[in-house]
Amino acid sequence: MADKYRVEVWASPDAPDPAALRKTLASEGYAVFEWCDKPGTEYSSHKHAEAQSHWILSGSLELTIMNSGTHVLNPGDRDFMSAGTYHSARVTADEAAVYLVGAKTI
Repeated sequence: MADKYRVEVWASPDAPDPAALRKTLASEGYAVFEWCDKPGTEYSSHKHAEAQSHWILSGSLELTIMNSGTHVLNPGDRDFMSAGTYHSARVTADEAAVYLVGAKTI
């Protein structure tokens, strides 16, 4: 069974630094890649075999997490998703969502 989903909201007045965020994810044991979704992109409900963390660089991403609700991640916001967590995602704004995906097998 998947653990609780959680979001860390960006508290800094500075814009997110992609290189620093990538370094943080890697130091936590995540394999990291950058992803970009165009406005209107939608992913139906699915799950991953590995734990994931999404860290938003620009735009926003709406994630609906089973048993947790809907969460909107904005620049600098980060989530923590356990392996096996059912979720869907979509870009609701007119701007592309650019984010880092950290994935790790636990």
